[in-house]
Amino acid sequence: MSRIVITGGAGYIGSLLTGVLLDEGHEVRVIDALLHGGDSLISHIWNPRLRFLHGDVSQAGQWEDLVAEAEAIVHLAAIVGFPACRDVGEQVARRFNVEAVKRVFEVGKNAKRFVYSSTYSVYGVSPDGEAVTEESPLQPQSLYAETKVEAENYLRSVRDAGCAPVVFRFATLYGVSPRTRFDLIVNQFVLEAMTNHKLVIFERDYNRSFVHIRDVIDAIRAALDAPDQKVRGETFNVGSDQGNHSKVDIVHRIQKQIPSVEIEYRDLTFGGDMRDVRVCYDKIERELGYRAERTVDQGIVEVRDAIANRLIAEPQLSRYRNHSFVVQ
Repeated sequence: MSRIVITGGAGYIGSLLTGVLLDEGHEVRVIDALLHGGDSLISHIWNPRLRFLHGDVSQAGQWEDLVAEAEAIVHLAAIVGFPACRDVGEQVARRFNVEAVKRVFEVGKNAKRFVYSSTYSVYGVSPDGEAVTEESPLQPQSLYAETKVEAENYLRSVRDAGCAPVVFRFATLYGVSPRTRFDLIVNQFVLEAMTNHKLVIFERDYNRSFVHIRDVIDAIRAALDAPDQKVRGETFNVGSDQGNHSKVDIVHRIQKQIPSVEIEYRDLTFGGDMRDVRVCYDKIERELGYRAERTVDQGIVEVRDAIANRLIAEPQLSRYRNHSFVVQ
């Protein structure tokens, strides 16, 4: 049994990870500012191995006691996505996405492992259309990606500390969790196809990489269990080659599952996070024996059925999107 702290543990990834780790017998300590509410953790509230603390890790507080006692830390707390970072502004984005990383790592310096949630957005574009690797140049196209690069650089600088940092660059997630997000491409497109019966698509030929949320949970578990020499100071892309798709390919796959949807393509760019990238995932498979198993087709069906059967009763609510909140 391990004592694992999850910052941002009520969020899209964190709420699902919390349940998985509790089921495995770990003691789980969740710290979350609850910018999107805390309903995602209700089903675990009576579990004696769960302790929840409402707190903001970008500022000093009681959460520091939990982190100081952790055996492992999974740092998910952040202002996630370029729209959210744009909305809160650079100062707040850097406070949450850079300074908080430094603060949590320093407070948790006695832990054995620090798993950091970054993003493949740091790559920006694929040079000459080639798949990017962990060694490829970083070309962040948004404030969000810039903050992730800065936090990664900090963790690289402390790789020889007692606590072993490992950076995960996640592909774009999809799938259902206790706090599903509908501001992610696959989930969003399925929702719009189900409710509006129409998709308006920009940058149809842009390439993105996608990974199911359950595969992300499996990757985090692999990082927590891996020998120190395999992960200390390392960076891994998290996803699979089969998850590299163009937007138009995603749309065609949705049409197969929701044939009634109407598609409109527009040639218009809007600024922000203009990623066009394919990603290579050889390193994580080679070093950690990890492979993402689920497909976008499975995710489309999963989200479609969750909406159709009203398992998510009001998916239009702002709580299911990361950019519809106010940060002080």
